[in-house]
Amino acid sequence: MNSLQIALRVLKVDRRTRTSAILTAIGVAVATGLVLLLATLPFATQNREQRALWQGEHHVGYQLDGPQKLLFNSATDYFDGQQIVRVDIAPVAGAGSIALPPGVPQLPGPGETVVSPALGRLLQAHPAAQLGDRFGKPVGALGEGALRFPEQLVALVGHTPDAMPENAYPLADFPGGKASPDALLMLLSWVGIIVLLVPSLVLVASSARLTAARRERRLAAIRLAGATPGQVTNMVAAETTLSAGIGAVLGLLISPALHGLASFVPWAGGTWLASDFALPIGLTVSIVVAIPVLVVLAGVLGLRRVLKNPLFATGGHTKKPLHWWRLLALPAAGAFFLIAVTTVKETGGIGLVMAGLFLLVGSAAIVGPWVTSAVGGTFVRIWRRPSALLAGRRLRDDPKGAYRASAGIVLAVFAGSMALTLLPTFESMAGGGRSYVDSVLYVDSDGRHAGTIVDQANAALQKYGQNEKAVAVGEVYLVKGQAPNRYGHRALVMTCADAVKLTRYGLTPENCAGGPAVFGDSAVDLAEYKFAASWEGQAVAAKSGTRVEAVHPRDADLSETLIVDPAALPDGLTPTDYTVVAPTTDANREIVRTALAGPAAGAEVGSRDQYLYNQQTELGDLRRVTVIGLIAAGILAGCSAAVATAGSVMDRRRTFGALMAAGTPVRVLARALRMEAALPALVATIGAGIVGVLVGVGLYSMVDARGIVLSPWLLAPVVLGVGVALLGASVCTPALKRVQAEPLADE
Repeated sequence: MNSLQIALRVLKVDRRTRTSAILTAIGVAVATGLVLLLATLPFATQNREQRALWQGEHHVGYQLDGPQKLLFNSATDYFDGQQIVRVDIAPVAGAGSIALPPGVPQLPGPGETVVSPALGRLLQAHPAAQLGDRFGKPVGALGEGALRFPEQLVALVGHTPDAMPENAYPLADFPGGKASPDALLMLLSWVGIIVLLVPSLVLVASSARLTAARRERRLAAIRLAGATPGQVTNMVAAETTLSAGIGAVLGLLISPALHGLASFVPWAGGTWLASDFALPIGLTVSIVVAIPVLVVLAGVLGLRRVLKNPLFATGGHTKKPLHWWRLLALPAAGAFFLIAVTTVKETGGIGLVMAGLFLLVGSAAIVGPWVTSAVGGTFVRIWRRPSALLAGRRLRDDPKGAYRASAGIVLAVFAGSMALTLLPTFESMAGGGRSYVDSVLYVDSDGRHAGTIVDQANAALQKYGQNEKAVAVGEVYLVKGQAPNRYGHRALVMTCADAVKLTRYGLTPENCAGGPAVFGDSAVDLAEYKFAASWEGQAVAAKSGTRVEAVHPRDADLSETLIVDPAALPDGLTPTDYTVVAPTTDANREIVRTALAGPAAGAEVGSRDQYLYNQQTELGDLRRVTVIGLIAAGILAGCSAAVATAGSVMDRRRTFGALMAAGTPVRVLARALRMEAALPALVATIGAGIVGVLVGVGLYSMVDARGIVLSPWLLAPVVLGVGVALLGASVCTPALKRVQAEPLADE
């Protein structure tokens, strides 16, 4: 009879071994499915960015290879808090045919547009003055192959060459090439693999330990009967391979369902196509093979005692105490992580940072048992209640087995503390924007087009029955010294009355009395500073009689910018850069945006809420990923804690049976089991929470040197971790009653 036949025979006759094998297969399936999902995320982002390359959002510079066939401009527009990608094109006369990107049915002519289905529905649902007049007459619909995600709002707008904006690119074809994966999601996927894979493997190990004592005695008996170490190893390998292999195949089979669920989770503004989650076959095979191999290897390595001395396995042995040097694993891993995050800018990669994070996660398996043993020693020395003494003796005798129930919880608390350290800090960084109040819309232009945009926008506003008026705000500089060694301030050229109404500088009508002035955070000495149309342009002295007034702006980010009344500009000085600015109300904001979008001819119409859109979208993505990750880690941790507690009861079935036969109440044994599960988890989770905060600070230091923002929510993972430990320990009472109901002689 070969090893596989023996494994099948054992599974057939031993119910508890079957239960352990089933739970092991489920754990391996969960681990395989999670890793396959997380590993495919970078490829998914790359796939959808590949479809959107033609939209040109990241296209920089002029394409000089080949004949110039079209003028191209890409910008973002907004409607009711949603981002619209606007692509403006104009074929060059006599340029010949232009290759269309996948999903683009046709090139729109002047005054026409091809829109995505989601944008088409918006056009039908709202008046043209609010949205439709920005793009022209719809003549076609973009297919899925041209969209980043199904809900994306995209408009391909046609023009004549002379109607295109000044910054339009002359191209030989639509932008193309090879897209890159999302760097942030790639980082999060690696963190997720590290943080979620460990609890999954802990669940596998806990499932395998359900029948550890019985299997150890069985293998020892076979060993004493004359089986060689190789035969015993082959038996265990066959038994573990069977359950782990089935679990890996099951994980591969459920991965499409996980991908389908993931396609509904928004990222960067939208969901996914099911085809985005395509993992290369070679990587898929590697993952499906590697996880069972790790499980089998762990099972084989656990045979050392049975192979060396089977009498110890059958008759018991005295376990060696854990050495204090285990505590060095955490500071050593922390030092490696610290070196990695402080040198990441010089090395240019995050490989060492991920390695340091993995070492920190792995160090918990070394430090955790020592902490568990120390907690058990405290029980034995201080408490005298029977349940506390039983719990303390268990923690002292088998700290590794006792820690196993807390291992997944520790990782979940670590991940939660790390995430809740970073999120409030990222949220505190959100903000900023241009010099204008939140309700203002603006379009950047130049001296040649700004007047035309103002005239056409005001005519459209009048046609739409609006009272708002657009104004052109010039940009000049107050400089000191000679180019190129100059320093000075940027200044906006606008009347004091417009500045009161349109800007965030805090000007009041009282500031406008007294004639032309220069307003700034501090009084600028016009005897030292001169006006220039550009930073390196010719400097001209201010008009005599121009006053200077210090006005503290409402926001600190405006302190370096000045306000200059047009009457204060020297004669002959004309700004080269302008911003067309228009006030809005909540009721007419989209109408005003439409009035500006038409004459802007594809130039971006900006606003403060639009400026914050990407920040808020990214923060929303991070919050969503954090919640999903913590829920998954918490469920895995709770399952592993419950299985580990049940396994602890099964391992000590003889001991508990003898104690109950001697008259020990089940409630005392249950209390002892809850104490040995919950109290070490409390100590370990507090430590994991502190380490998670420190790791979060280290990761944030790679992004920004400013201080971290600490939130009371940092305590939530520790509280939840203890709660999960208690829930996991709640299975001890049913397990003990099961032991009580079965004859002790069965063992």
